Amino acid sequence: MIARADQSLKYLRLLSEHFPTQQSVFTEIINLQAILNLPKGTEHFMSDLHGEYEAFLHILNNCSGVVREHVDDIFGDELSEEEKGDLCTLIYYPHEKLALAHLQHIATPSWYKVMLERLLVVARSLSSRYTRSKVRKAIPRDYAYIIDELLHTHPDENNYRVRYHERIIASILETDAGEDFICSLSDLIKRLVIDHLHLVGDIFDRGGGASKIMDRLMGYHSLDIQWGNHDLLWMGAAAGQSACIITVLRNNLRYGNFEILENDYGISLRELVAFAERTYEPVPDGATGLAAKLTPLAKAVNVLLFKLEGQIIMRHGSFDMHDRLLLERIDVEAGTVELYDGTVYELATRDFPTLDPEHPYELTPEEARIVEKLVAEFTSADHLRRHIEFLYSHGSVYLVRNHNLLFHGCVPLNEDGTFSSMNCLGTWRSGRDYLDFCDEIARRAWRERDEDSLDWMWYLWIGMKSPASGRLVKTFERSYIDDPDCWVEPMDPYFELTKDEATCDAIMAEFGVSAGSGHIVNGHTPVHTAEGEQPIRANGRLLVIDGGFCSAYHPKTGIAGYTLISSSRGCRLKAHQAFESVEAVLTRNADIVSETDRFDVAERRRMVSDTDTGVQIREQISDLRALLEAYRTGTLDERP
Repeated sequence: MIARADQSLKYLRLLSEHFPTQQSVFTEIINLQAILNLPKGTEHFMSDLHGEYEAFLHILNNCSGVVREHVDDIFGDELSEEEKGDLCTLIYYPHEKLALAHLQHIATPSWYKVMLERLLVVARSLSSRYTRSKVRKAIPRDYAYIIDELLHTHPDENNYRVRYHERIIASILETDAGEDFICSLSDLIKRLVIDHLHLVGDIFDRGGGASKIMDRLMGYHSLDIQWGNHDLLWMGAAAGQSACIITVLRNNLRYGNFEILENDYGISLRELVAFAERTYEPVPDGATGLAAKLTPLAKAVNVLLFKLEGQIIMRHGSFDMHDRLLLERIDVEAGTVELYDGTVYELATRDFPTLDPEHPYELTPEEARIVEKLVAEFTSADHLRRHIEFLYSHGSVYLVRNHNLLFHGCVPLNEDGTFSSMNCLGTWRSGRDYLDFCDEIARRAWRERDEDSLDWMWYLWIGMKSPASGRLVKTFERSYIDDPDCWVEPMDPYFELTKDEATCDAIMAEFGVSAGSGHIVNGHTPVHTAEGEQPIRANGRLLVIDGGFCSAYHPKTGIAGYTLISSSRGCRLKAHQAFESVEAVLTRNADIVSETDRFDVAERRRMVSDTDTGVQIREQISDLRALLEAYRTGTLDERP
């Protein structure tokens, strides 16, 4: 007890360095109590961006349509639809809209004045929900004082403040600073609309803009990331896991996005391409089906991948993936493969010149040299390293935030709804304990780069019991067998059982979330809206927000992405239609059309006191009261 009291006193001494007097403690307690009674900040949730940079950027800029909602609420019938559209587009893309205004010869001083005034009205309305201190921190530094003054100008008896406001605007225009202020106010508005962004996995692969998305996220004011299997794949590749590297190459080859490797990350593929061209046969004339897609490069990458995957599977019997060892079951002369269920299928090619039937998973010396070179390229790519370090510093396998449980894929379950166990390097784990292990092993892979942790990065990408995957991936069959019947990929029971409220409640309880107080938020599995699937499941317990940002999924999903919005007034889901282009936005105010589904409507506005931040603030208040008592009793001396 004495040791604990000494520790408490030591902590209070440290706290007193920031609050050296009773008056300073009073002031901070009053400030914190006031913050507790402000409306909670708006959280936006997105998932499965898959490199679709332009669509992502537009939704980030229009704040999932919420900017337009505020403009409509504030101006109502005061402005025409065209005027409100112009104002919104100026907020979304201020630099581009200003350039267009100059080309159209409408950027006159009166136009600047009108736009500045309208932007200030919007910013003033949004800033009312935050403390003045927080708004100041959000204002671009160069103009912080002036914008702060403009935001807090209100009419007085003699209109001195109004005239002061008008003089500031006039000075901005006289000094040709209008463009800078318009851009600063537009950025402030977007920052005030979204207090915090949650990305529930899969930034990488398919679309070619993942590097641009990461660059944009690295400058974002407040966010967290729950790693998806595609993110973990790139994390493993950047750490030097060879099967992850080859899978990254295969994914980018499949979607025609090699430029992200060569142009964005400076990874050279010349030796691999040259090896493929001289080793494998070209696509035969008149080829159809998978045979038409099996270019020399595709063949080389496939064989490298299945050899490297086979080595991992044989090192880790606990992965239980022996049925993926299919190179040894190929009959090259007959052009067939026998799957583990005994079914024999014809292969789309017989071109396997580097496959040794006696040692099917061994790389040839030339293949080994190419893989070694690729490992060196990935691990030394500076731009990629910065992106992966950001994923680690801002990411995790799962997150519990404000009564919501966020993870990309699943919590592996048995058919009876109990948590499925996994052998984790000799220790059996399940539920939250297993996801904690996955988080820990992913960080160890980046930190130590030992073989076991790197192999786990590959498993987290593709494993049936991986919380980021949760399905039996049929890469071999989809590469070489034309019959789609063998492409079906069994899913973890989680995806079916979580249609039931009781299962969702049990999962939330495992992670310390009270039943009925929040939601499970997933991505990973595209919601086929066009076929009648719904993203809100189990009476609102589960929210699946993968609506298909990736253009390849639009025909299946019927939409182009979801955004979940959690504000002081409750939750709503925005279903977005496909993004046309930035040019269409600028020239025709062509915004993304979004349909809103409101649910979990708050009976009373949710305040900061209802959030995790509120819990932290109350703890701070408790500490400050203890410090105040120490001053009053003379345990600590004030330092005026």
